[in-house]
Amino acid sequence: MRPIAVTMGDPSGVGPEISVLAMTHNSRPANCVLVGDLKRLETAQKLLVETGRLSPSVRPIGSLVEVIDLGNVAAGLPWGANSAEAGRAGYEYVERAARAALAGDVAAVCTGPINKESWRLAGVPHTGHTEALAALAGSERFAMMLVNGGLRVIHLSTHTSLVEAVRQATTERALTCIELAAAFLRAAGIANCRIAVAGINPHAGEAGLLGSEDQEELRPAVEAARGVGIDASGPWPPDTVFARAILGEFDAVIAAYHDQGHIPIKMLGLDSGVNVTLGLPFIRTSVDHGTAFDIAGRGIVREANLLAALDLATSLAAADEI
Repeated sequence: MRPIAVTMGDPSGVGPEISVLAMTHNSRPANCVLVGDLKRLETAQKLLVETGRLSPSVRPIGSLVEVIDLGNVAAGLPWGANSAEAGRAGYEYVERAARAALAGDVAAVCTGPINKESWRLAGVPHTGHTEALAALAGSERFAMMLVNGGLRVIHLSTHTSLVEAVRQATTERALTCIELAAAFLRAAGIANCRIAVAGINPHAGEAGLLGSEDQEELRPAVEAARGVGIDASGPWPPDTVFARAILGEFDAVIAAYHDQGHIPIKMLGLDSGVNVTLGLPFIRTSVDHGTAFDIAGRGIVREANLLAALDLATSLAAADEI
């Protein structure tokens, strides 16, 4: 199988440290390539040795795994701080990995955490990974999906205010997310997939008593999806639909906004949730955590979430290449 490209993430965050720990872990996929800054990775490895997280006998990261070294980080870049330099570097890793995926040089992209404020300082015109990768790939129909165990959640909107999220919860957007979810599930071998749509209002609007969006925007999307053969249902009360999915009643849930979908995923475990971008012409997974500036550069991070993202990327890529 072609390699999995792993981006280092924001160089001021925990990305360099978790990258080193994941690449030195005995359960990581054999065929990986790191996209980042080699000197920063070496600094992270030194920190991890000093704190006892890594044995001094572990080979240098540059000889342990192939590193595409962009050499774009100053030696004295502070840990745990926003900066245009860090934002620009983090974006360049994503761009390089995406180009490799589009060229067919890698089987999948697995991304480390970036910092949205640093991207803003660097002038990056995207609010996050999902939007940046869609722009790089020229994808107009895309969505964020979070996976944790048997729960799969696709988001109508991501990094926007709650007021704006309600505006974006349109019939067109909901239908797009249902269709992307169905395509992913069918490709994953779930032919008769069952997709639930979570309501945006309490009790899914209570027949209009608590809000009209569920009846006027979300229900028509469900009906349209059913009209083209997708087993979609809802909108369901959001306080119960995720539990029903965990119990096996649904194969995926369409969440109406960011926190509605993130909370149930993260309640299942902070180290096991994985972010997947639907609608790209290549496989992309990611850690489901941020740059953790408060602990960056201290050698005390955990790599379990990156390993989970790598594991899912590998399994999806293996199925794609059969």
